[in-house]
Amino acid sequence: MGNGMKFERQIREHAERTERAKAMGGPAKLDKRRQSGILNVRERIDRLLDPGSFRESGLFGVSYLPEMRESTPGDGKVTGFGKIAGRRVGVVGYDFTVKGSSSSYTNNRKMAHVKEISGKRGFPVVFLGESTGVRMPDIMGEGMGMNFEGPRFLRIREAPWVAAIMGNAFGSSAWHACCADFCVMRKDSVMAVASPGVVSMALGRKVTPEELGGWQVLAEHSGFADRVVDTDEQVADTVKRFLSYLPTNNREAPPVAEVPPGSDEAAKGMLELIPESATQVYDVRKILSAFVDKDSFFEIKDRFGRSITTGLARLNGRTIGIVANNPLFKGGAMDADACCKATDFIVLCDSFNIPLVFLHDQPGFLIGPDSEKRGVIGKVINWMNAMLQVTVPRISLILRKSYGRGFINMGGAGTSDEISAWWTAEVSFMNPRTAVTVVHGLKEEDDPARFKDLLREMARNGGAYDLAAVYGVKEVLDPRDTREYLKEALDVHTLRLSGGVGQHKLANWPTSY
Repeated sequence: MGNGMKFERQIREHAERTERAKAMGGPAKLDKRRQSGILNVRERIDRLLDPGSFRESGLFGVSYLPEMRESTPGDGKVTGFGKIAGRRVGVVGYDFTVKGSSSSYTNNRKMAHVKEISGKRGFPVVFLGESTGVRMPDIMGEGMGMNFEGPRFLRIREAPWVAAIMGNAFGSSAWHACCADFCVMRKDSVMAVASPGVVSMALGRKVTPEELGGWQVLAEHSGFADRVVDTDEQVADTVKRFLSYLPTNNREAPPVAEVPPGSDEAAKGMLELIPESATQVYDVRKILSAFVDKDSFFEIKDRFGRSITTGLARLNGRTIGIVANNPLFKGGAMDADACCKATDFIVLCDSFNIPLVFLHDQPGFLIGPDSEKRGVIGKVINWMNAMLQVTVPRISLILRKSYGRGFINMGGAGTSDEISAWWTAEVSFMNPRTAVTVVHGLKEEDDPARFKDLLREMARNGGAYDLAAVYGVKEVLDPRDTREYLKEALDVHTLRLSGGVGQHKLANWPTSY
């Protein structure tokens, strides 16, 4: 035997192969990204995960085509397992510097493994998306025969999926984003079924990335982007914050956090946030921020369906989901987008054992030809169908007006576990002023005195104490007591017999329907 180190050749070869694999698309491409302020895939993973926690799976994977092996380190995907705030996660990172992170045989197997293990062992998957779509010519001709789709995009919400769109996202990065429970998008990114070049050829005209699938399209029109941020660093921080509210899987209750000092103070000033005039609008986000734990409200889909506000928060350290009418937008009238937004959020919360709080202040659903073209009638009943299958606690609170079917969808008429009202509450089948015109054919300007008498008759017995008299609400609250009431109500309705875990009847509800 010589005096050299044992296995010296193997050690050197392993180090060289590791260095080549981690070089990604090479210095020039990496430098270009750095100059643009865009992180590469390994930097993104480092920003996302706890330091030193990433264990890569498939580092030495390359294209199955011999002529491409040297040019496809990692085969354009960096996959593996790590931790966020000490909790296990799987990661699929798209390396755009290698063949545009296009999907192929090897990297599809890498992604499938992370998804499979995460599902079997019960922990979240984070997709850091940036891709040109499928790789050609790999997928052409016989390549389709090698493509085993199977349950690749089957979504049963056993553990959370979170997606980030951090550049061009076509193909699998877009599909995963639409399957995910939460999607955050960097502002200069694009997501669509196919690239602008392909779409332009198909339509015979120039289509810009922004009009095809820019952040405004995704956040304001389709609603697929739940949050929009400016930088890669903010993307990673947003993913981490979202996951902090959720359990690791659906067989656990959500984590409990420390209650920040001063969390009880803001609710004492609630009366200053509420207009005395029933016709004056306000931003409901100021109301809910006053009763949840300090700085804990995390809004979801803030640019979409804005007459409904949805978001996660903490109350006394425990995660809750909030569905609130927002009179600041369309007077709180719920359109087709708002219905989809509410349903999507209800599905999220019920799937991951998060109690729901509903705050009413709405004049009903937005009606008219445009609404019907958007399918509002079906979206209203989809929401109701989801609501009736919820098995987590549902607490409903009427702030001001709540009319018609909207009253029922927001937790009235026995569709919640507990319902109470502020002393400002008013409930009816429709706005009493509208009802006078519908029933009597009279407008206020035609005969003000008679209209006033008829309005008094139409609006009778619709106040908070009238509802309490027939046990239509369980309590009438001083708004300043909202935080304490909700803390007690949620404690009463804790799922003690199942350890805080619901039945997940909505776990296979279609994503992005």
